[in-house]
Amino acid sequence: MNKSLGDLTHFDEQGRAVMVGVGEKAETRRVAVAAGRIRMQPATFAMIRDGAAKKGDVIGVARLAGIMASKRTPDLIPLCHPIALTRVTLEFTLIDAASAIDCAATAETVGRTGVEMEALTAASVALLTIYDMCKAVDRGMVIESVRLLEKLGGKSGHWRAPVDNPL
Repeated sequence: MNKSLGDLTHFDEQGRAVMVGVGEKAETRRVAVAAGRIRMQPATFAMIRDGAAKKGDVIGVARLAGIMASKRTPDLIPLCHPIALTRVTLEFTLIDAASAIDCAATAETVGRTGVEMEALTAASVALLTIYDMCKAVDRGMVIESVRLLEKLGGKSGHWRAPVDNPL
């Protein structure tokens, strides 16, 4: 279902961009989970899996990059509120058969607005970091399927992506 411009929270009645007012909202626990995948050549995948990348621990650096990026989300996304994150985690799943790495990022806070953008930013930057660290050996890597999987908290409650939306 498409929303009209009047239904979008980041625009006023004249269509101008505005930062959503959240001052009247109650503070609640907020959680968001986002995920994405990077596909690569089998040799690149083996190099990462075996810890043989010349730049070091690809997954470890990607995890740190994702956490750091989540904290900088309002510097990257216009109109995004600065949020005091209480927890950010990134989990990586290496899929040998697909020469792919899945990344799932979870962001948490107690606040007045959700952390979807923080989780999406964490997953995206973690995958970009894998690309950056391995591009010398594989420029054809593909980052795909970055999306929100789940959100909890706030007025809209609990939302989960449809099960028929796999990576």
